[in-house]
Amino acid sequence: MVFEEKMIMNGEPDDEEEEEEEEEEDMVDPLETMRQKCEEAEHCVHTREQLEQCETRVGSRSATQEDCTEELFDFLHARDHCVAHKLFHSVK
Repeated sequence: MVFEEKMIMNGEPDDEEEEEEEEEEDMVDPLETMRQKCEEAEHCVHTREQLEQCETRVGSRSATQEDCTEELFDFLHARDHCVAHKLFHSVK
């Protein structure tokens, strides 16, 4: 009974944890935001299309030695180049 009264007076113990989780959910990583914007750039769109075409081609074959490593690296390079340019430009 005493424990129940303390819970009523002090609230549920999980209330603080829930508030912290809600605050964390509202936070947005600026790097992720910048990556998303860069993925919309023309060169990134083109390299993403090549990656998706490769994935479709490889996925449609039952036995193939082909993988999409080069296309993936091209896309990541294009995106990261854009991110680095925007990030260091804003730091100066």
